[in-house]
Amino acid sequence: MARRLDVDSSLPPLVLPGRILNELCAHALETLPEECCGLILGRPQARFGELVRCRNEMTRLHLADPRSHPRDGSTAFWMNESDYAHAQALAEAAGHEVTAVYHSHVDVGAYLSELDLAYAEDALFPFPGADQIVIAVQERHVVGAGLFQREGVGKPFVGRTIVLAAP
Repeated sequence: MARRLDVDSSLPPLVLPGRILNELCAHALETLPEECCGLILGRPQARFGELVRCRNEMTRLHLADPRSHPRDGSTAFWMNESDYAHAQALAEAAGHEVTAVYHSHVDVGAYLSELDLAYAEDALFPFPGADQIVIAVQERHVVGAGLFQREGVGKPFVGRTIVLAAP
């Protein structure tokens, strides 16, 4: 049975800085018809400081080996490893950390899919403390955004809607 995690509308929304939310939305629209992906760098007291775009390698992987990678970039993402290594180095040099992984969903909602959850919960996931952000794009418009956070080590993700910070 497929599982997915939707935002919990009973929880208060999470406020993101306007600059970060605008960059997330722009990246999601620019990469259509494929999903975008990237990382957000920050510190525990300022989690959403800098957005670093990464290339989605899923279509390349799918074309090279469709059996191992049955999805292409329109329905999944595979972050370019040198891009995320570069982002990690930037974070470390600035005394920051990778605080969030983001990607978009094309023509579906802002939720963590079964594949997204498997990736984020894998023991080899390179950013185990990172939040997950999903931007939903439909008909060339951003229609929603969700942030999925753990409420402690080993705890499941909880999803909340994202809103723009007041100026």
